Amino acid sequence: MAKKPARGWKPEEPYNELPDLPPAAFLETPAVLKAALAARAAVAELDRLAAKLPNPGILVRTLPLMEARCSSEIENIVTTDDALFRSADLPDEAAPPEVREASRHAEALLEGFHGLAKLPVCSRLAQQLCSRIKGHPMTIRRLPGTILASRSRVMYTPPVGEAVIRRLLANWEAYLHEPAGADPLIRMAVSHYQFEAIHPFTDGNGRTGRILNSLYLVEAGLLEQPILYLSRYILANRAEYYRLLNAVTSDEAWEPWVLYMLTGVAEVAAWTATKVREIHALVDATRALIVRKRPALPVDLLMRHIFEQPYCRIRHLVDAGVAKRETASRYLVELAEAGVLTEIKQGRDKLFLNRRLLALLTGPGE
Repeated sequence: MAKKPARGWKPEEPYNELPDLPPAAFLETPAVLKAALAARAAVAELDRLAAKLPNPGILVRTLPLMEARCSSEIENIVTTDDALFRSADLPDEAAPPEVREASRHAEALLEGFHGLAKLPVCSRLAQQLCSRIKGHPMTIRRLPGTILASRSRVMYTPPVGEAVIRRLLANWEAYLHEPAGADPLIRMAVSHYQFEAIHPFTDGNGRTGRILNSLYLVEAGLLEQPILYLSRYILANRAEYYRLLNAVTSDEAWEPWVLYMLTGVAEVAAWTATKVREIHALVDATRALIVRKRPALPVDLLMRHIFEQPYCRIRHLVDAGVAKRETASRYLVELAEAGVLTEIKQGRDKLFLNRRLLALLTGPGE
C-alpha cells in the first residue's frame, strides 16, 4: 500500500520517505478521466496522420531535435532549432557546446526508441539515456549533497543512499508495467513526477525523464514513433511545471499535476497534428513543382531526402546510394535552381536548405 508523505517534510532534508507508487490519492476523478479521454483522442489522431506520411523519417529526424532543444532549454542550455538542424550528423568537435549537448539528447531519444524491443522503459534504460545525454557514463547517485535550489533557496533534497534510490526505482519500474493499472497517460504523468522526485543521477534527470515520457507512450502502444513534442508545452509553462511538481511533494496535490500533464499531451498532440497536415500539403506541392520544373530528376528518391530534415548535404545522397557525388551535387543544384532548395555555404561544405520545411517546423502553428 502506498504511503503518505512523511509529516514534517522539509526541503533541506533528503526525502528518503518518498511514498511508493501508486499514489494513495484517488486519481481517476471525473476531471482527470475527461482530460485523459481528450488527450488520448488527440494522440490517436496524431498517430493516424503520421502513419500516412510518405516518409516517416520527416518526423523522426526533425521532431526529436526540436524536443531536444526545448528540453535542454528547460535546463538553461539554450540553442536554436536552426543551429541543431545545421549541425545534424556533424562531428561533435564541429558544433558549439550547447548544440552538442542538445544533439546528444536527440540521439538518446532515437537510440532508446530503436532499442525499445530489447530494453523497455526501466532504470537501466534511464541510466543509458542519461549517459548518452551527458556524453559520459552516469551511475546511480552514491553520495549525498545533491539538492534542487532556486535563487539560493533549497526547494527539494532528493533521497540519499544507493540502496534507497534503487528500491524506489524498482517500485517506479513496477508501476509503469502493471498489467492492469491506470490509463497509460495518467501513469506517464505519475511516473514522471516520481522519477524527478527520486532524482537518481547527479545531473540530466529532467532531460532523461522527458525522454522516458516519449518512449513510454510508444511502449504503451499510443504512438508508433516518439513524436510527441511535450517539452514545448513544459517550456512554455515552466513555472507551473515546477510549482505543480513541488505541490505533489508538499501537499499530495496529484490531481492538478496530472491535469497539467494531460492538458500538455492534448495541446502538443493537436499542434503536431497540424504540423503533419501542413507537411502533407508541402510534400504534395513540392513534388508538383519538381515534376513541372525538373521532370528528368528522380523525384521519389530526392523527395525522401530533402524532407528528412531541413538541411541536406551532398554526402547524404551519396551515403544513401541515391547517386555518386558529382551526380548528387547536380541533383541538389538543379533543385536550388528550381526554387525548391536554397544553396548555402558552410565553410568548405555546401548545405541545401528546404526553407519551406524549416519555416513550417519552427513556425508557431495553431
